[in-house]
Amino acid sequence: MAIVQTGIKLVSKYFTKENEQVLDAVEWGKRRAYLFDSKENKALIDLEVEAPLDWSDTAVNIAAYKYLRKRGLSTPEGRETSVRQMIDRVSMAITKAGEDLGYFENLEESKVFYNELTHLLIHQKAAFNSPVWFNVGLYEKYGIDGAHDSNFYYYNQEAGKLENPVGIYHHPQCSACFIQKVDDSLDDIFDLVKRESRLFKYGSGTGSNFSVLRGAGEKLTNGGTSSGLLSFLKVFDAGAGATKSGGTTRRAAKMVVLDIDHPEIEDFIKWKAREEDKALALIQAGYDADFNGEAYHTISGQNANNSIRVTDEFMQAYLDDADWQTKLRTTGEVGQVYKAKDLMRMISESAWRCAEPGMQYDTTVNRWHTSKVSDRINASNPCSEFMFLDNSACNLASINLVKFLDKNGVFDVEAFRRAVDIFILAQEIIVDYAAYPTYEIAKNSHNFRPLGLGYANLGAYLMRLGLPYDSDKGRDMAAAITALMTGRAYSMSAKIAKRIGTFPEYKSNEQSMLKVIAMHKAAVDSLTGEENLINSAKEDWEIALNLGKEYGYRNAQTTLLAPTGTIGPMMDVDTTGVEPDFALVKYKKLAGGGGYSIVNQSVESALKHLGYPVDQIEQIKQYILEEGAIEDAPNMKEEHLPIFDCANKCGNGVRFIKPKAHIDIMAAVQPFLSGAISKTVNMPEETTVEEIENIYLDAWKKGLKAIAIYRNNSKSSQPLSSGKDTKTGAFSQVSAQKIELPRTRSGLTHKVIINGQHKIFITANQFENGELGEIFINAGKEGSVVSGLLSAIARLCSKMLQEGASAEAIVKSFLNLRFDPWGMTDNPDIPMAKSITDYIGKWIGMNFLPLDRQIALGIINGSNGNGVKTNGDLDLVPPTTSVEGMEESEKKVVKPSKDQPVLSLGAEPDKKMAEYDMRYAPTCPTCGAFMIRSGTCFACPECATTTGCS
Repeated sequence: MAIVQTGIKLVSKYFTKENEQVLDAVEWGKRRAYLFDSKENKALIDLEVEAPLDWSDTAVNIAAYKYLRKRGLSTPEGRETSVRQMIDRVSMAITKAGEDLGYFENLEESKVFYNELTHLLIHQKAAFNSPVWFNVGLYEKYGIDGAHDSNFYYYNQEAGKLENPVGIYHHPQCSACFIQKVDDSLDDIFDLVKRESRLFKYGSGTGSNFSVLRGAGEKLTNGGTSSGLLSFLKVFDAGAGATKSGGTTRRAAKMVVLDIDHPEIEDFIKWKAREEDKALALIQAGYDADFNGEAYHTISGQNANNSIRVTDEFMQAYLDDADWQTKLRTTGEVGQVYKAKDLMRMISESAWRCAEPGMQYDTTVNRWHTSKVSDRINASNPCSEFMFLDNSACNLASINLVKFLDKNGVFDVEAFRRAVDIFILAQEIIVDYAAYPTYEIAKNSHNFRPLGLGYANLGAYLMRLGLPYDSDKGRDMAAAITALMTGRAYSMSAKIAKRIGTFPEYKSNEQSMLKVIAMHKAAVDSLTGEENLINSAKEDWEIALNLGKEYGYRNAQTTLLAPTGTIGPMMDVDTTGVEPDFALVKYKKLAGGGGYSIVNQSVESALKHLGYPVDQIEQIKQYILEEGAIEDAPNMKEEHLPIFDCANKCGNGVRFIKPKAHIDIMAAVQPFLSGAISKTVNMPEETTVEEIENIYLDAWKKGLKAIAIYRNNSKSSQPLSSGKDTKTGAFSQVSAQKIELPRTRSGLTHKVIINGQHKIFITANQFENGELGEIFINAGKEGSVVSGLLSAIARLCSKMLQEGASAEAIVKSFLNLRFDPWGMTDNPDIPMAKSITDYIGKWIGMNFLPLDRQIALGIINGSNGNGVKTNGDLDLVPPTTSVEGMEESEKKVVKPSKDQPVLSLGAEPDKKMAEYDMRYAPTCPTCGAFMIRSGTCFACPECATTTGCS
């Protein structure tokens, strides 16, 4: 046990009271946790769960599906069935580890720490990264040992050395983010493949800089020549694709970094763009366009984020229109000479085509590096927020900013400070409590102790205050909060250092670290805005620097901004990480199937803050629900519209947050972070290559450490292609155009009775070429709720059809959804309906899809030799409408990708969400819902599966 120095208080009561039973201080109730896999047509989880009453169904579903231990427990159910159990095991285990490692003066202080930490977790004020929820406390609370794994190491404080844990859950993996080194040898290259797969297995992500690998054609020691960097990257890509992260269906999270002077830099830059062209060719040939489908599984490079490392020297060469030389890795000789502007243009063209590569600004990163003497920073984790030494790891946590707004809309500075204190201490305890998958990573984690505290819900926080994301006041607020967070984090780190010592490598890096702390402190002097917040930030940075000079620091890094794609929904955030709101309309599922759209909860809070009366707020919300946008809403003031701008255009609106605003808010907060920011700059489809180039330049000029962009419609999984661009050689993309129905249109009207009592009328009108163009649904006497929902479904589907969606997209969204009313029908062709929408999908399919597609979708079950059988085993004459029977002029209006999302009362998002980036996002590999951008990765809004960091 470490020797505890008294005289400085690390923990005191703030959120909790004397003798308070924290877990009993909230109202609890049991509810059904349910998530449905629309692809497999089965429940992912269906479980009665105890949870706080003020947690949303989404938060409870994610906790139950992701984090409640599913088996092997010493409980009557053999698993966790309560959020209470989950939070208690995590808080208890970290507290016990803190006692064992000597962080507390006495048991009373450890009890206070447990209560304060538990309060923050149970009230959704903050959350750890996923590996903590997966793994921590299973041994301490339930006696689960886990298998012995000789690859894992932890720091044994009593022995003073790194050792293998007896069982993996005695010292579990707790970090989400890793950076690993690779050497230019065949043995180490393939050893890295193994090390990566081990990390993916336990739910974490990893990044590496591959610039040490020699280029194609360079000499080998045995006299041969190297097959080159890209040949090995394809091996890593295949390995990542084969190893599902966390043992689930989520893809591995991986970052590939390459320096701008590598001899294969051109091929690396163009790699993914070329693969996108291959994917598009496969899609056009009829292969599945889904990101998880065969077209994308066939091409390479899809299991990693790619980034280019550029130096100030390169950027200056770009500005000067100067030459840039690549260097051979074996001899250091000049490889090829480019114009720096030509390389930058290649990067921008590729990013325009497929959103990659991103950029990392090497000189800036290392300028703010606290441990320069030990080594430089070469790479990052998959989402680019953790940047530190090779062979290092970081455990993340995020604070929910909205929870620190008081009832008057004022930021509670002291509560936020106390939350930072508790989480920095908790994360610091985790460093030596945890085990790591290699000896080198365990060693660096112990010696440098980097932490990754950040926040989530900034976009919602600003909206609730009536501050546009793109505004000076919004940026001022974001900068001040970030400055307060990191200043407090470093002051807490210095206090911990006074009690139990600095990080082991601090002494050799003392001057480097103090210089960086002084740089952070100097940046605080430029803050403007809310006086109390700024003064508090200045005070904490003054303390951080002074205590650091006297006692040093316990942690080489303390803060960064992660995407919070998985833990964010469990905290009921409206926006993830530092991102703005994605859409004003969100889709919510119902237990047992089905779902509904709601207006983002921050909208109402913002309107109240702005002084709108209750009746006007309801009118505005109803308008947003119907139109997807707030523009032209009744009683909405023009000057307030910027407050509600989102990352993409909403519904039929035209407003969205401009790309430059994303750069500006990142630039505002970056000087106050130890690490970097996981953030995607959303750009409209019409963005040019030149504009992307300017964004990359602007990001460098404004001091960002890394940047990624995403141009709408830049992926091949999308509606239409207009052929190759003659200049870039890439397939240029066009969005679907609205198709007008004739004034007088032909159609079909159909009546059905479901379960003997529910009478439904369906009218399907046609375009001039005979394809489906419009739907009306009437539920007879079903009442206002059902009639209204069916009418809304029909209206949205009609809009989709007229904007280019296919009838098959409608059908696929409706089929096999299960909810009341259901049962036998009076139509012998469709004798059974699982729901009204299931019946509508089958009827539309029978009347508007080709025979082969009906069979493929299961509407018709095979052939009896003469005809085909429906699911009622009745012969049916095949529909006459098919693509094959159309004239060439008619084929031009064939609708977009069959996988484009539409509104359904099932697992897929509604039309209003689909009008944003979701048309071009992957479907969730876990539950089938459409994913949205979260930082540099994608996250599922339903089950919280992510394609990046845990």
